[in-house]
Amino acid sequence: MPATAEQLRQWRDGLMQARLQGVREYRDSNGEAVTYKSDSEMARAIAAADAEIAALAGPRPNAFTFQTSKGLDR
Repeated sequence: MPATAEQLRQWRDGLMQARLQGVREYRDSNGEAVTYKSDSEMARAIAAADAEIAALAGPRPNAFTFQTSKGLDR
């Protein structure tokens, strides 16, 4: 069963907190532990989570439409 966006966010946030504290091992809410060999490996895991979260959110709009008016009624 694939992870939900919220589960990925929680995992990413926990991993980011561990990384900022200089900890190389992260234990998730299920009690499973992952030990990372380097900071760059942790950074890649965070980037992968960000990419997956973005993919689950769907495409981002790439154009904006503005509707303006001078306040005059016709």
